[in-house]
Amino acid sequence: MSEPVKGPASYFPSIEKKYGQPIAHWQQLIRSSPLTRHGELVTWLKTEHGLGHGHANALVAHTLAEDKQNS
Repeated sequence: MSEPVKGPASYFPSIEKKYGQPIAHWQQLIRSSPLTRHGELVTWLKTEHGLGHGHANALVAHTLAEDKQNS
């Protein structure tokens, strides 16, 4: 039996369902933004794209951690 998904990625199914876009869409937006700081990106996703705080925070945290791991 597989381990349940934990951390920011645990929000991904509800993000895709609520906003109708795949996670890759949101990650591409985050990566193409001129903003680089976590808090700025969360605020931007909330104000410009209508995401809730928890969803925006999860997307930013996961994307920045993934980018840091791959650099």
